[in-house]
Amino acid sequence: MNHFKSDGKIQLRSFIEKDGITIEQWPAYPLEFEDLDYALRKDGWIAEFRGQPDTCVYAAEQSGELIAFTILSLTERCEAEFRIALRADKAGKGLGRIITAKTLEIGFDETGLKRIHLIVRKNNPRAINLYQQQNFSHCGECQMMVNNSQTDFLMMELLRKDFIRPISSSNNSPS
Repeated sequence: MNHFKSDGKIQLRSFIEKDGITIEQWPAYPLEFEDLDYALRKDGWIAEFRGQPDTCVYAAEQSGELIAFTILSLTERCEAEFRIALRADKAGKGLGRIITAKTLEIGFDETGLKRIHLIVRKNNPRAINLYQQQNFSHCGECQMMVNNSQTDFLMMELLRKDFIRPISSSNNSPS
């Protein structure tokens, strides 16, 4: 399914093959986020999710430049897991909030999801804050092996009824 969401500054569109090559060439994350860098690499999230049934991968562009990608992967009927990765030099500028909101809007309004959930590293307060600003609530904790290291995560969820739409909801048009 092709999606296109734009607010005039950030465009969210369906992921294409060349986006994966571009992402693999992004610079590494700084030391504070070095544990997250694997998501961008050859065997990272793109390889894990691209082509999976009931999974949509979106590319986020700013001024025609690929700056992030998001994933919505169906886990149950009307429920999906959300993931986001920004290019290292775009983090901390409020773009994650905009891109997350656009992806959630697609999930709830176009795909008809009733619940979107995610896991976030406990040691990533910036991401936790981003999700709380989007009205996600804490719903548990878990541990997983990531890159041969035991990692602690918070589990968070957002129900459609709790989704706060952006003030200036963008135009939709198929690409």
